[in-house]
Amino acid sequence: MELNRTRKGPLPGGRQVASGAGAGHHSMRTDSRARGAARPPSTPSHPSSPPAGLVSAVDSDDDGTVVQELELEQMWSTLEEAIVETRSTPLKNRPRLPRLALSKRDRAVVRALNPMLVTYLEASRDLCETDSILFGAALAVCRIIGAKLSTAGRATGQSSAIPTWRIRIEERIAKTRALISRLICFRSGNTRPRIVRTVRMAFAGTNISLSQPDIMQKLTERIDELKQRIAAWGKRIRGYTERSTRFNQNRLFESDQKRLYKSLERPIVSGTGPAPNRANTVAFRRSLWSEPVNHSEGPCTEVVA
Repeated sequence: MELNRTRKGPLPGGRQVASGAGAGHHSMRTDSRARGAARPPSTPSHPSSPPAGLVSAVDSDDDGTVVQELELEQMWSTLEEAIVETRSTPLKNRPRLPRLALSKRDRAVVRALNPMLVTYLEASRDLCETDSILFGAALAVCRIIGAKLSTAGRATGQSSAIPTWRIRIEERIAKTRALISRLICFRSGNTRPRIVRTVRMAFAGTNISLSQPDIMQKLTERIDELKQRIAAWGKRIRGYTERSTRFNQNRLFESDQKRLYKSLERPIVSGTGPAPNRANTVAFRRSLWSEPVNHSEGPCTEVVA
């Protein structure tokens, strides 16, 4: 992608940009200088630093409005560090890249880094090196705009990330259990203001009053209803866990069966009590094998003529 640039305000030295044909000619010369400053060096192995100076990345869809001014020297060094780091990092230890919003500033950063990748991509020898260059460029973009990166690395087995909906349901279960405990306290005779306020919140939106005679029955029905909600939420979480476990086991069976069977082995649980007496153990073993025993044969062992 070609990087378009412009500069706002008066030029150095106090000269103003003329209008008409002279202004167009001067802006073309300014664009050519900016393109020359952003052009990557010709040596692939040891790229030199570009000239210092602020480069204004312009979004072509925004009528030439300056989106963000970036230091070209800093962007170049960030890109180089990210590519070198990616080449020396195993694939499973690479950080997870976040999803970035399609803002003007993010697009400007990508437009500014695109010409710098030409040198690295031309010197690439295989797909693995190309992948490391592109991943390093994406990592550099995240670092330049200040996006948060996950340092946990990529999970090779079952994912440790908990879905947002599961966290939300677990919070609901915790709050519902606390509500049930306070309703039970009120039913058992606890009339503290905090408990009474919670009971009123539990019956908010209904025509049930705490002074009516069948309030205890209404409390029992409300507690049973909340328990049923907790059971339904828990069933949903268990179903998701079982499906996720089956999916991960099937995928692991296709890739590494030995690792799957090793994960299915139950850990050996050693006894926590006192060790048995050695003499009693030896006597018990000898009583099983050393003493003769006369077995009585039943009618089922008789030979049928």
